[in-house]
Amino acid sequence: MITPASADDMAALAAQLGRPPRGVAGVAWRCPCGRPGVAATAPRLPDGTPFPTLYYLTCPNAVAACSRLEASGVMAAMTARLATDADLRASYEAAHQAYLRDRAALAASLGVADVPRTDDSAGGMPTRVKCLHALVGHALAAGPGVNPFGDEALAAIGEFWVEPCLEGQADPATSLRSAQDDGDGGRSTDDGNGGRSAQDDGNGGRSTDDGNERKAAA
Repeated sequence: MITPASADDMAALAAQLGRPPRGVAGVAWRCPCGRPGVAATAPRLPDGTPFPTLYYLTCPNAVAACSRLEASGVMAAMTARLATDADLRASYEAAHQAYLRDRAALAASLGVADVPRTDDSAGGMPTRVKCLHALVGHALAAGPGVNPFGDEALAAIGEFWVEPCLEGQADPATSLRSAQDDGDGGRSTDDGNGGRSAQDDGNGGRSTDDGNERKAAA
């Protein structure tokens, strides 16, 4: 369930991302500490650019854990299983369709156009696994039993929320003001873990053929 993002939520998101968040339609999942962990991003950015990643993982701990899991090579193994496991393939297809329905419903509620339909939705769904950040974001927002690979990745990374996600960082409100004054419009591509966000285009930031915005929206 998507809940409205308060001023404190927006400040926390800015601290997590290291820049002002864009296109936030609400909070799709909260950490046990109460901070946002997954932002619901509008299908259109404020400038009208389509953005496919509805459920955007923002918790730095979760982002880092997903990046480590991706580096282990698990995504190739997951994709290979789709070719041999009909039940898994059907579950992943159902997750893809659920994602599309959620995004279309949000677009309708906001009165904006949905993202143009392509063969995939986010994270490589429904034919491959390209971005665990997107799949974990979906799994957290939708709950268990919706996205099979998101659930598997969550089980693998464990209780990432045990350590405070903003430990050692500036106060969220201070971070927001700092990001707004950083001289580049706050459009940093740093994900808070020393690299470009893995969710940039909803497909692991690697796709070059979906025609969508490459910068992080949330």
